[in-house]
Amino acid sequence: MIVSVLKLLVQIMLILIIAPFFTGVIKKLKSKFQHKIGLSVFQPYYNLIKLCKKDLVVSSVTSWIYNVAPYIYFMTSLFAVLCLPVVHQLIGPAYFTDLLVIVYLLVAGRIFMALAGLDTGSAFGGMGSSREMLVSALVEPALFVIIITVSSRTGIASTNVSSIYEYTLSHTEAAFSPINLLLFASMLMILIAESSRIPVDDPSTHLELTMVHEAMVLEYSGRHLAFIEMGTHIKQLVFMTFMANILIPIGFNIENIFIGLGIYILKILAITVLVALVEINTVKLRLYSIPNFAAIAFIISVLGFLTCFILK
Repeated sequence: MIVSVLKLLVQIMLILIIAPFFTGVIKKLKSKFQHKIGLSVFQPYYNLIKLCKKDLVVSSVTSWIYNVAPYIYFMTSLFAVLCLPVVHQLIGPAYFTDLLVIVYLLVAGRIFMALAGLDTGSAFGGMGSSREMLVSALVEPALFVIIITVSSRTGIASTNVSSIYEYTLSHTEAAFSPINLLLFASMLMILIAESSRIPVDDPSTHLELTMVHEAMVLEYSGRHLAFIEMGTHIKQLVFMTFMANILIPIGFNIENIFIGLGIYILKILAITVLVALVEINTVKLRLYSIPNFAAIAFIISVLGFLTCFILK
């Protein structure tokens, strides 16, 4: 029991330390590709510290939902990523959870944030909340198809994390199979949508008519906004960890924990490069074009699902 708790604490500390770093890497890579100097990769850490030092500005018309939503969003994102061990040595109690639990945790955090956007009575907050829920509804079918495909390969059609990881450990050679490549491409599109990145959303914009996630959290400040930002960094890492350890399981079963962590970080960095390349080579879609983006992700995931049964 003590060992399991220690493993959980180590993974919590690791996630809290590295999650903002990958967001900083994406921004730095985008600047480099555009021949700009750009901000430091550690700028997200500086932003979090700055926000924690600032005072809260809370509207008098808000309810308790507005005050608790940032903490719920942060905790649900953290619990979700804890269900996906970064290396097999850190497999703890969360190993016996379910992939669907991860989805429900992320949905719960999103619902509270959408309610908080409505709670302020701001027109922009309501607009951002409705758009956030729309994007979520559009990409979730593809996510569920990916989960079904991954679980069907275990032999017992289980969405249990332990069953999926056991299959992953014994089939690391399947990392570059047609099934995994299709699922990886679909999950990359889901990652972009769920992380509110271009072409679905622009996390750096403050033009009200184009904002999605930013409009929803426009009324937040101080430590509330810090928890939201940290929750977003961790949520992004949830999808990256799924891609790195389930769809690209290379190096996950290495006995040396430090080498395993190094390989995990390298895989996450490779995914951040892909995200940065997508952002550089695309423009933000119009709102009515986002369903087309989600449809492509869904079609690719279905192709992966069909390929899974064709190759059996």
